[in-house]
Amino acid sequence: MRFVAKERDGEVRGRERPVLLPLPPRSPELNPVENVWQFMRNTWLSNRTFRTYDDIVDICCHAWNQLVDQPWRIMSLGLRDWAHRF
Repeated sequence: MRFVAKERDGEVRGRERPVLLPLPPRSPELNPVENVWQFMRNTWLSNRTFRTYDDIVDICCHAWNQLVDQPWRIMSLGLRDWAHRF
């Protein structure tokens, strides 16, 4: 399988393996995992008060387990429209 990459000089060359593109620092919108955490905060963890540390852990575990039971949700949260245009 060959991958196509655009080099710094503007030429397009084929490669045997994909080129990793470094993400700019402090750009959570480019990291799909950030969408997962934002969804969990908005859906299960926001607007709550916790009495103890154990309450926090229990609620977070409950939220995580609910999300794990919804693999289609995890996949949709990680999609990026701009990444699928190529």
